[in-house]
Amino acid sequence: MKASSLCFLSAVVFVIAGMIWGLVMAISEDHSAAPAHAHLNLLGWVSLFLFGIYYRLRPSLERDKGALTQIWIWIAGTVVQAVGVSLVHTGTPSGVPLAAGGSFVVLVAMLLFARLVFLGERADARAGAASSLAG
Repeated sequence: MKASSLCFLSAVVFVIAGMIWGLVMAISEDHSAAPAHAHLNLLGWVSLFLFGIYYRLRPSLERDKGALTQIWIWIAGTVVQAVGVSLVHTGTPSGVPLAAGGSFVVLVAMLLFARLVFLGERADARAGAASSLAG
């Protein structure tokens, strides 16, 4: 599967889950898990969709194992973090290690993404310098 497609498909699943969760909170009039709901929507919907746009703009990364690994790590971290934050905010302090662990996993995934971005930008700069020297 292409990296951008994995991002877009996962983002849509996350936003549907987040919207259903929001509806459940509204119907039950219990918004204690709202911070977790926000984390799920930001990390799962917004961030994954933005990653997908970046990967779509970088065809060389579409089937890159590093990109696919970054996405799967991000997805796993997002799920773990959202569950942990939800447990903490609904009165289960034992969710703290999940929230913290998920946060570190997401950070690792962002560092992997940053590496791909910086390497790509460096390659573009080199290619631009080489073409200006040739022209």
